Amino acid sequence: MDEISEDLDVLPGTRRVLRHRIAVAQSEGRAPSVVAAVVRGGKVVWEGSRTSVEGHGPDGNVQYRIGSITKTFTAVLVMRLRDEGLLGLGDPLEKHLPGTGAGEVTIAQLLAHTGGLAAETPGEWWERTPGALRPELADVLGDEPFRHAPGSRHHYSNPGYTLLGSLIEALRGKPWEEVLRAEVLEPLGLDRTSGSPQAPHAGGWAVHPWADLMMPEPLEDLGLMAPAGQLWSTARDLARFADFLMRGDERVLGADSVREMRTSAAPPEPGIAEVGYGLGIQLTAQNGRRLAGHSGSLPGFVAGLWLSEADDVAAVVLANCTSGLPASSVAADLVAVVADAEPRFPQPWRPFTESDQVPLEVCGPWYWGTSAQVVRLKADGSLELGPMGASGRSARFRAEPDGTWTGLSGYYAGETLRAVRRGDGSVSHLDLASFVFTREPYDAQAPVPGGVDPQGWRGIG
Repeated sequence: MDEISEDLDVLPGTRRVLRHRIAVAQSEGRAPSVVAAVVRGGKVVWEGSRTSVEGHGPDGNVQYRIGSITKTFTAVLVMRLRDEGLLGLGDPLEKHLPGTGAGEVTIAQLLAHTGGLAAETPGEWWERTPGALRPELADVLGDEPFRHAPGSRHHYSNPGYTLLGSLIEALRGKPWEEVLRAEVLEPLGLDRTSGSPQAPHAGGWAVHPWADLMMPEPLEDLGLMAPAGQLWSTARDLARFADFLMRGDERVLGADSVREMRTSAAPPEPGIAEVGYGLGIQLTAQNGRRLAGHSGSLPGFVAGLWLSEADDVAAVVLANCTSGLPASSVAADLVAVVADAEPRFPQPWRPFTESDQVPLEVCGPWYWGTSAQVVRLKADGSLELGPMGASGRSARFRAEPDGTWTGLSGYYAGETLRAVRRGDGSVSHLDLASFVFTREPYDAQAPVPGGVDPQGWRGIG
């Protein structure tokens, strides 16, 4: 058994833990091979592999099938259409792709698996049969495509991503894979990601559950189901893709759009997700660490990709077995190994250089009723609002040209913060989503909703 590892930029102790984790995964998961990569700070910092074949092992350039991680690529293409103004996430599918029989479902619901569509196609197991058996959308959806009312719950749907792939083809006038290559793969330099396997690639295997025996799995072209699970890729390419999902790339999608993809758009499904599902991205948590990414499987292959934005670390794990090796869990463990052993250095503090852009009158302590809050001005011109105590609502705000601020996170996301001024130009109070923040608790000089008792504060007489 040979282990190939390229240690690029992690400490020796961390390397050993990473190697050990995938070695245990390959052994206990009884996988013919496993390959993994970690990306940090925008570059691949570690690659490793384990294999049952003597003398060699896969490296970060060997293709494996990635299954449902394909959905995240498809979601990126849909978000590009949204950013170009060719569709709205709230649009019903019928507006852009008429005649499917599922036209009431919105684009956002399809992305987040809340459209109520069936989990699988009718007929034979689509992952193990030729796509030619399902030549039309009607063959993918069947006579009764819905299992739940659209928008009522999260229910993972592979046919839903076939609809998104057909939507992309309708609006671009080109095949899904051709659009993907031109708009995502080539700009990001993912030249080892493709719809069909390209050498060197791993073969897909089924491992007998009760004996150390293997059998090759069939390799099928998924046809219309391709946008849900067709792609082949490498650990190195997927590591780069994970980094893109963390920080964006203006050639494909900007940082705000990939952040939107990573924001929960569906509630957790019991037993499936701990946090929820974004727009083509799974969300979970491990020991308090929030992770975004996706798992994937097709007969013969399992895959996992997770990123932690807070730690600026992502990991990919690929294996060529139908089941047994928990690729998604192992990828999450690799993120934790690097993030815990080598915590991210914070950016050096630097003073704000253009303080005249934001009036200092809004900084410091404020009171929402009797709740003590504080506003801080950050070096990038944004504001942070949070409680003085240990708990309470916190939010970050972006400065707008008209002198207001727009909430970017938390309870106040999308809400407008205004500094209301007196006739002499001084700040009277802050107005936020109908709440009045004053310099003193229930300041009688400010327009506190409901008014302030004229006798003011007093004890019990």
